[in-house]
Amino acid sequence: MNLSIRIKLTIQFAFIVMFILIFFSGSVYYFSSEYRQAEFYTRLENKALNTAKLLFDVKEVDYDLLKIIDRNTINSLYKEKIVIFDFNGKQIYNSIDDDTLDLDPVLFEKVRLENHVRFQEGDKEALGMTYEDANGKYIAVISAFDRYGRSKLQNLKWILIIGFFVSMGLTIFFGRIYSRRALFPISNVINQVDRITISSLNLRVNEGDNDDEIAQLSFTFNKMLERLESAFEMQRSFVSNASHELRTPLTSITGQIEVSLMKPRSKEEYEEILQSVLEDIKNLNELSNGLLDMAKANSDISGFALRDLRIDQLIWEARMELSSRKKRCKIDILFVDEIEDEKKLTFEGNEHLIKVAIINLMDNGCKYSSDSKVDVRLSLDASCIIVEFVDHGIGMDEEDLKGIFQPFFRAKNTTAIPGNGLGLTLTEKIVKLHKGSVSIASEINLGTTVTLRLPFKT
Repeated sequence: MNLSIRIKLTIQFAFIVMFILIFFSGSVYYFSSEYRQAEFYTRLENKALNTAKLLFDVKEVDYDLLKIIDRNTINSLYKEKIVIFDFNGKQIYNSIDDDTLDLDPVLFEKVRLENHVRFQEGDKEALGMTYEDANGKYIAVISAFDRYGRSKLQNLKWILIIGFFVSMGLTIFFGRIYSRRALFPISNVINQVDRITISSLNLRVNEGDNDDEIAQLSFTFNKMLERLESAFEMQRSFVSNASHELRTPLTSITGQIEVSLMKPRSKEEYEEILQSVLEDIKNLNELSNGLLDMAKANSDISGFALRDLRIDQLIWEARMELSSRKKRCKIDILFVDEIEDEKKLTFEGNEHLIKVAIINLMDNGCKYSSDSKVDVRLSLDASCIIVEFVDHGIGMDEEDLKGIFQPFFRAKNTTAIPGNGLGLTLTEKIVKLHKGSVSIASEINLGTTVTLRLPFKT
């Protein structure tokens, strides 16, 4: 059976209070019982001492008079019985004529040795003690039933029992009210979240003015909704643009093949058509690789093999790889400052992804420069590695810079230059995946500077 949190809290709270009440009531009853018994034994001792003093120290009081005093005194105890023995065990005084006391010899001997012994006689408390005067030592044994003390203790027991059940009832009643009030903010958050669907991801949970756990929960929900909204928006844009970008080269390839099959053609014409188809296939392959790398860059970095990498080594390797594919590219690598500690060139990352990002930036610098040249400048600051990719190409205006990291976005002045608009998007995702950052500064016809920052390993 599944119980709501409200009911579970009420039950748990009731059990906690129950254990506290049981412990408290048991403690009160136990210590009250101990106090009653100790107090009653004190009364027994005082009564036994007074009786012995009257019998042995007051000459005017004899055996018969002492009995009369015991029977008529207002301080006499219920079912009281006092017996006095000499030290040899001979009975000297008995407050009740028709009653005898068979004192266990072992107990009698214990009283002689210890001088003070408490014991039970049926439902009565009894006390054996020694008394000494000028004539010798005696043993007084007194027993009585603590009617008033036990009555008070019984009354206390019923008060504790009734109080326990009344308290438990009130605890359950007010516990339900308290749990409902305590969980109301959570229920409110649940109701707000329940109204948010895939078509209304722009809605947010009210965070309120407090700084408590509920406000933190609402804040966390809102951050998650922002990520979900961003992911869904990116997915919509990605699917829309990807389908268009993939359809264009496929349509071109299909059209060229259909045209070439319409009639026999010369060798030169076939070569020209095949060259055009090959170019479209290369573009399609480049686009497919970009999409695959984009999917990887959208993953969690913990899912990749990470190791210590040297940024300078990766830059040289990326330069060699790009130059082998595109002979026109001219890439100059410069160290801005003298690097004394080479360990600061080391960072933790995935070699393939970082190399893809560096190649993209080098390729863009060459592609959009009339001289196909890009300068790569390497420097360090207090906490990270700085790599700048500087070209003197066509540049971009401020409006284009705002959307430069969007998938398939291309600046207005790049329509005549081949590309698919994935390079910078992919680069930004890779760098962010490695806890770094990418920034761009550009001016029309003056060039572009892309600055990449990666935290070095400390």
